Amino acid sequence: QVQLVESGGGSVQTGGSLKLSCTAPTYIMSYCEMGWYRQVPGKERELITKNGAYYADSMKGRFTVSQDKTDNMLYLQMNNLQTSDTAMYYCAAERCWGTATSYWGQGTQVTVSS
Repeated sequence: QVQLVESGGGSVQTGGSLKLSCTAPTYIMSYCEMGWYRQVPGKERELITKNGAYYADSMKGRFTVSQDKTDNMLYLQMNNLQTSDTAMYYCAAERCWGTATSYWGQGTQVTVSS
């Protein structure tokens, strides 16, 4: 079973920052398209970034993705957080080995209060 594990979520006030982490096996980091999504209960899952691109307009300039393949880590730095950023954040590995195969973490909750 492929394991992706997110961490780093928590509760912050508006304007605060969080850095999320995702760990995955080396072969996942190497042969899948890594990215971050978020989801609010009752709403559609929203793409944040994949392959270092495709940031939503509301997140551009505030969210930054980075990757450390040596340590099998994917990060999401989130700055100037707003209440609208409150969601469950997921690490994703998609289109693995050029196929439609995808893997997801369990999510980490981010709550932003005013």
